[in-house]
Amino acid sequence: MTIGSGAVSEVHVVTGAFGYSGKYIAQSLLNTGVKVKTITNSPNRPDPFGGAVEAFPFNFDKPDLLIDTLSGTDVLYNTYWVRFNHKLFKHADAVENTLTLFDAAKKAGVKRIVHVSITNPKEDSHLEYFSGKARLERALIESGMSYAIVRPTVLFGKEDILINNIAWALRTFPVFGIFGDGSYRLQPIYVKDLAELAVDIGKIKDNIIIDAIGPETFTFRGLVDTIGEIIGKRRPILAISDDLGYYFGRIMQHITGDILITREEIDGLKSNLLYVRSQPTGQTSLTQWLKEHASTVGARYASELGRRVKRTGSYS
Repeated sequence: MTIGSGAVSEVHVVTGAFGYSGKYIAQSLLNTGVKVKTITNSPNRPDPFGGAVEAFPFNFDKPDLLIDTLSGTDVLYNTYWVRFNHKLFKHADAVENTLTLFDAAKKAGVKRIVHVSITNPKEDSHLEYFSGKARLERALIESGMSYAIVRPTVLFGKEDILINNIAWALRTFPVFGIFGDGSYRLQPIYVKDLAELAVDIGKIKDNIIIDAIGPETFTFRGLVDTIGEIIGKRRPILAISDDLGYYFGRIMQHITGDILITREEIDGLKSNLLYVRSQPTGQTSLTQWLKEHASTVGARYASELGRRVKRTGSYS
């Protein structure tokens, strides 16, 4: 959907514009003619905007500087989060940092916040990813600021992790293991569609919570089979226990230097937390996108930890 266009005098701030989803949001904003800034942990990554986006540090530990950065902002788009707990970063820290960001935004007079959450968040969830996202949604709602909360499932695009690494595994190994029967569902959305949705709902006045899902629903088994067929690497799919899958992931951790999967992610998948009954908000079909990128998707392993530890390289 498209709602009007931005005014040149407006200032919009995107977290993580040199990363993945934030980059697409920033580009969509630039296309509307507004001034775009980013706050980032990675100011030394290659600049995909040729200097058009001014970069500032997060300064979570210096709230006054964060307030100064956000002063004069019309809309703040928040994509900041962590995928799993690690010795270098934790969900609990991401929650506290985001609360600091919301507080700074309110004190700076930010007019509206567009916050990227997740489908099916619940504060009483035993999964920190989903409980943390729910806590942040409540904090934003109770802040009194104008807000839009967008809840995506799995993102896909050339900088993607999950879809890319499924394809990589299919290219690398003679069989593919899935947890249980693989009947749990997910609804991938193209990262550019998510960005355009975020920008659109940033322009309206009403408070809104919206699921961000693509036009196709896959079972996990069906997703693996579809990827394999399109890239020409269909493999036998084996049902394995959660424990076996997790320990295989630990072995792969030593090979790749990355965390392939966590127990919490296995649980979230099998609990159908990446599936909702909402109408699709994205237009781009994963199947069609895969056909257009069949020769490159999964050609190289995409490392989550590599991106977070080496903050000078491009996500591409």
